[in-house]
Amino acid sequence: MIFKQTMVSWSVAGALLAMSGSVAASGFALIEQNASGLGNAYAGGAAIAEDASTVFFNPAGMTRLSGKQVVVAGHFITPSAKFSGTGGAGNQGGDAGGTAFVPNAYFAMEMQPGLKLGLGLNAPFGLQTEYDSNWVGKHQAIKSKLETMNVNPSVAYQVNDALSVGGGLNYQHISGELSEFKGGALGTAVIKGTDNAWGYNLGALYNLNSSTRVGVAYRSVMNYTLSGTVTTSLPFANGPVTLDVKLPDSLSISGVHKMNDNYEVMADVTFTGWSSFKQVKIVDGAGATISNTPENWKDTVRVSVGATHHYSEQWLVRAGLAYDQAPVPDAFRTARIPDNNRTWLALGGQRKLSPVSAIDFGYAHLFVSDSTINSANPAPTLAGTYKNKVDILSAQYTYNF
Repeated sequence: MIFKQTMVSWSVAGALLAMSGSVAASGFALIEQNASGLGNAYAGGAAIAEDASTVFFNPAGMTRLSGKQVVVAGHFITPSAKFSGTGGAGNQGGDAGGTAFVPNAYFAMEMQPGLKLGLGLNAPFGLQTEYDSNWVGKHQAIKSKLETMNVNPSVAYQVNDALSVGGGLNYQHISGELSEFKGGALGTAVIKGTDNAWGYNLGALYNLNSSTRVGVAYRSVMNYTLSGTVTTSLPFANGPVTLDVKLPDSLSISGVHKMNDNYEVMADVTFTGWSSFKQVKIVDGAGATISNTPENWKDTVRVSVGATHHYSEQWLVRAGLAYDQAPVPDAFRTARIPDNNRTWLALGGQRKLSPVSAIDFGYAHLFVSDSTINSANPAPTLAGTYKNKVDILSAQYTYNF
């Protein structure tokens, strides 16, 4: 029966991943990798290790879990990006955001005392913006979509009572789609491509004392060469294309402190190496450059704080606040990713259904700063302002056996 329950859980998780959409987080990284952390704005993510989703945030945290555990989570993420300004002929584009569903699933088990194995299925990066096909910026962007699917086997080892270490491999699939209006006989050009890549993640967890622990976690860069096709209204203009993409590494440092039996506080700082994203250069099968858009992104810092109140044996409540830098410089902002700095305000909780199962839930509103754009490539110049915001609603089921 336990085996059947486990297989059903993973089958559902796999189906959800196949259905997953993609949305714009800061840049296009997705921190929404569980629902249990959302209520704390993901503060303390590399140190909390309260369920199997620690496979993503810090694999060393699996040593804090007992027995076997399955976690399945889902997130409805609704970004909004509304442009007002000038460009070519057309309307203002409508809302380039839209609701997407992003799932994740995790499994952790004990092989022998002090040695844990885990597996994660998630989407670490995602982006989708889509404007009306006849908007003023159609020559620069209509649809921009990037999806990833990540498989993350992991291992953790408890060195002693204070220190645990862990690591994992990441096999990641990426697919992308870009479209823009070329005008004349070409019409709208649509570029699609896919690739696979390997990466890794490492982590360490250290107990300073019985009430306080700190965690450090690192995720490596992912290097891709997407291969695909360009399609226009003219058959002779169609053909193979490639696009090199280097997705960033990240380093998280977290802490959790238990104030008493009822309250915990936590904090986190995460550095993301977005300066690896220099340009979007699309090359045809003959090696000629079809388009080359400079991005020149910058490295970012995300800081967060949170608190958890254990209200009773069945209920706990969470709250969190975060500030998330955007990697996009004002001078290089494009219609594809009109991102800017955002402040997170998050609330959440957990209800224990039984001694072996629980439901976590959370909500966050992201206050995103207005962003300006003055992009002249390709002509005509797109100039104006974006009003942005993001809402996130998440739920998670955890089962121990």
